[in-house]
Amino acid sequence: MRSIELFTGAGGMAIGMARAGFDHEVVIERDYDSCETIRLNQRRRIWPVVDWNLEAVNVERYDYGSIKSGIELVAGGPPCQPFSLGGKHAGQKDERNMFPQAVRAIRELKPRAFVFENVKGLLREGFTKYFNYVLLQLEFPSCLRKLSEEWTDHHAQLQRLKTQGRYDDLRYNIVVDLLNAANFGVPQRRERVFIVGFRSDVREKWSFPQPTHSKDALLKDMWITGNYWERHELAKRHRPQCDFRLLASVERLRQQDAFSSLKPWRSVRDGIAGLPDPVKYRNSGIPNHIFNPGARPYAGHTGSPLDEPAKTLKAGDHGVPGGENMMLLPNGEVRYFTVRESARLQEFPDDYIFYGSWTESMRQIGNAVPVTLAEIVGKSVARALRNGSCFGNRCGSN
Repeated sequence: MRSIELFTGAGGMAIGMARAGFDHEVVIERDYDSCETIRLNQRRRIWPVVDWNLEAVNVERYDYGSIKSGIELVAGGPPCQPFSLGGKHAGQKDERNMFPQAVRAIRELKPRAFVFENVKGLLREGFTKYFNYVLLQLEFPSCLRKLSEEWTDHHAQLQRLKTQGRYDDLRYNIVVDLLNAANFGVPQRRERVFIVGFRSDVREKWSFPQPTHSKDALLKDMWITGNYWERHELAKRHRPQCDFRLLASVERLRQQDAFSSLKPWRSVRDGIAGLPDPVKYRNSGIPNHIFNPGARPYAGHTGSPLDEPAKTLKAGDHGVPGGENMMLLPNGEVRYFTVRESARLQEFPDDYIFYGSWTESMRQIGNAVPVTLAEIVGKSVARALRNGSCFGNRCGSN
């Protein structure tokens, strides 16, 4: 199925969507280092990037006129800094706000479906009205805002379109949800807003995939069955003690007889399993797996415990990559994640190499969509498009 990838970055969502069966007609990215990462992996003949038609250009300047009609999907993650909890919270006033360009792509390409991802901060109370405006623009992408028109006036016009009922021009049915990547098998607690739309002539009863993993299942795996420690071949004398704050939850689970099909959340230890300790083996030969010294915790940035899903990997300034993107070991020591470990936590394949310094590579990884999460959502959308219809509250969950 033919697709277009916007705001590609280092390729997390694009790889996931390719695994889901989408064939990218073009991938668009303006950042130099991210483009170099894609080119590096193309030279190494890494699937699926080897076949990508990369356009290293600002999406604002990209002309969609050369793309033939019949695009099935437009996907991407518009830059999140305007809405990030770690940013300046400028929202629609921020020049990095690329939602207008996402709407332009939908208007000009008229895909059967689209998938956009953004930060949880988009749901903050201060952005509620503007987020509603974004959704209405995506629902009615052909209703253009006049050059001299305030966005609030255009918002009111779109509201009137929605309430009048009948609308014969381009329109999309939109579903929005906040997904935690850990609930889908990614070894990272990463909450992101996903916006999925189907063109109105695509008669789908669609909903987001249901979670496949849970915290309760991980607690049971650790502190009731002990399977977690056995899987990692950790002798009892080397196992940490259960945190006293979890004791009540563990006891509740111990008393439950109900069967759950959910798998355990995957921890940092799960995610990086098989990689040698970069402190002990500094010449492992594994790409991007190089020890970076100098890690230290500070207020609000204490690192990710080894036996839990990682905290959200971040990209930005104010010491964020140095403070948050590190591992908290059972003995209380901390060290930075290597680039390869961070790539594992975002589910990039091991043969995928990142271009640039540790800080630059971590920025690319921190900005990415977890590959597996993109694949799961993508497969659900692809299945709906192929089948022509799908019914039930758990549509797309299998």
